[in-house]
Amino acid sequence: MLSRDLRRVNGWTPTPDPSSTGLPSGTLAAMTTVLVGAGADPDFLAPFDVFAEALPQHRTVHLAVVVHSDQADPATLLAAYTGPLEARLNCRIVPILLHGDTVDAVNSNSFDAVDGIVVGGGRTPAYLKGLRGAAANIAQRVANGVPYLGFSAGAMVAPGRALTGGYLVNGVEVCDEGCSEGISEVQVEDGLGLAPFSIDVHAAQAGTLSRAVAAVDAGLVERVVAIDEGTALVITDPAATDNTVLGSGRCWDIQRRTNSDGWLPGAGVVVVLRTATQAPRTSQQK
Repeated sequence: MLSRDLRRVNGWTPTPDPSSTGLPSGTLAAMTTVLVGAGADPDFLAPFDVFAEALPQHRTVHLAVVVHSDQADPATLLAAYTGPLEARLNCRIVPILLHGDTVDAVNSNSFDAVDGIVVGGGRTPAYLKGLRGAAANIAQRVANGVPYLGFSAGAMVAPGRALTGGYLVNGVEVCDEGCSEGISEVQVEDGLGLAPFSIDVHAAQAGTLSRAVAAVDAGLVERVVAIDEGTALVITDPAATDNTVLGSGRCWDIQRRTNSDGWLPGAGVVVVLRTATQAPRTSQQK
């Protein structure tokens, strides 16, 4: 269990391993990646504000908006994302629609001429299947300054190593099966390469925080940031050890305990709680 002894960080900072980030080499300093812990919410518009501020203000911008639906026409889901964008920007929407279980791969060229990329919520494996072939192009566009806004599934597919579902680790239940996306063992796949750590969402509300902790503890990934609903993480520098948090909830930053010699086998993980208004606090899981 997590210790109830929550303390300020004292000498420990999460240090990303550049060799395992999955990020493209080269320039990354200009990037703006906004990862939201739930779907679009009319009561939480700060992610749209940050995304809009990163776009050119002097002309019409072209925005790719990717949405998926299992049953309904995906176009019916666009308004939740395009409405706030059109209220903030002079923009043209380039809809990219994914439908059903047998998702067709998106043409990588679809992102060549856009100024920003928005990926909505829904089924994480479906989004990853649809976008996998365009991952290298998306990563390079973001590295070159095209902002990315990902909601729920759109946040989970963003990292170099993406958690795509599952509720078991080594056969042991680590979260509710309803969060599994129909996958048994927690699954990690190559993602879009926009973040040097994995992402989980609906953290406190759906109980996926425990999945994130278990994934790190089992060595499936090196680090996970689990984002609450009503909360977003803003990445402008992948090498930074801290990132801006928006909203009312927490970002739970989970990493293996290390010292100067590297990972300490059997030493558990460190969980750093980050909020929009409070200094980081840390807890240790053993």
